[in-house]
Amino acid sequence: MIAAITVLGLSCSDMEKSSFENKPLAVKKETRIVKAKKKKPKIKTGTTEKTKIETIPASSKKEIEEKETPAASENNAIINILSKKVNNYAIQNDMSTEYCFLVDMSLPSGRNRFFIYDLKKNMIINSGLVSHGSCNETFLARPKFSNESKSGCSSLGKFKVGEFYTGKYGKSFRLYGLDNCNSNAYKRAVVIHGYDCVPDEEIYPRVLCNSLGCVMVSYKFFDKISGMIRKSEKPIVLWIYQ
Repeated sequence: MIAAITVLGLSCSDMEKSSFENKPLAVKKETRIVKAKKKKPKIKTGTTEKTKIETIPASSKKEIEEKETPAASENNAIINILSKKVNNYAIQNDMSTEYCFLVDMSLPSGRNRFFIYDLKKNMIINSGLVSHGSCNETFLARPKFSNESKSGCSSLGKFKVGEFYTGKYGKSFRLYGLDNCNSNAYKRAVVIHGYDCVPDEEIYPRVLCNSLGCVMVSYKFFDKISGMIRKSEKPIVLWIYQ
């Protein structure tokens, strides 16, 4: 006699709990009566979402991690826009069209946020840590900004990197404010200088020490930018933004 076999449909509602085993169909024969026994659902050993994730190539995983990095692409877009503005400003005001310095105060202080930008190649060629001002408070994790004398705060805007001198904090470069929001920079003695509390490498998620409004970097990074400033035939633009 011919056995009647019922094929049950496959359910994907709970793939995490599936056994992924192939159960063979078995038909029990009777002497007089042949019964079609119910069979357990036969589950195909196809690829599930879980196995897809586990088999992602290392290169793809890196791309996913980079995409998940917050504000990375936005920051690059902003830098590209600012670099074009700096280049136009430099051309109009007889300043360097080779390099500029961009300081992104929207980034955590433990991250590299002082960027050396090559205006000819349209790319960042180096970066380092930089402190922001304490605004005369005990400590500021996030920057506040002011153009007022003795405020102890950082100032936003474009600066002209000026003369080299040796002052209270050693080797330094004077800064001249080029905008209304930083016009008192020279009077306030806001300068670029190195200091030993600023390390050479990123320390995020920890935060960096504060300055008194100066653009304070590590001694090693200061030496890098110092060499560029001294070799430059024209003044370099430094732009602090948020």
